[in-house]
Amino acid sequence: MASLASDRAKFFVALLPPADLQSQVTAIKEDISQRFHSQAALKSPPHITLLPPFDWPLDALDRLQGFLQTFAQAQTPIPIRLSGFKAFPPRVIYIDVVPEASLIACQSLLQQSFRTTFSMTDPRARRLSFTPHMTVGFRDLKPAAFHRAWADYKDRPFNAHFIAHELTLLRHNGQRWSIAATFALGV
Repeated sequence: MASLASDRAKFFVALLPPADLQSQVTAIKEDISQRFHSQAALKSPPHITLLPPFDWPLDALDRLQGFLQTFAQAQTPIPIRLSGFKAFPPRVIYIDVVPEASLIACQSLLQQSFRTTFSMTDPRARRLSFTPHMTVGFRDLKPAAFHRAWADYKDRPFNAHFIAHELTLLRHNGQRWSIAATFALGV
């Protein structure tokens, strides 16, 4: 019997910054939303995507969470450095995440383990390299507004660092992304 759409949900896996840094990044998203009419970035908490959105059957959610728990336990906390703003023209502005070796290794291993364990492939995964970033404006940022926003943000300083102590599974509820579960690294 075919699965109904309501029996599935969209998820992704990310690293989230601590609450104080989430507030700073959310303030930037709100500025871009108000001044440049781009609300899409406000539909998720500030994060660094490790595993892009995927469709998952809800009756197998325990299996997904078990996999993420086991994976996270085998990792160590990850130092994260944020440094300035960059863009994927003509629609995305983001805070740059310095691609430290531990972050790149964790993302690569997670993606490979996920694909192998669940026999899931993302056709984009082979074409796209991992560029760690924290999006502050995207998708609904029109090209003309992008250019104005980019002129405003491209030379702004932004520097922060934190240690990521957990993986976060986020779920889409039809309107926005919210935290579904967290998994401590190295426990």
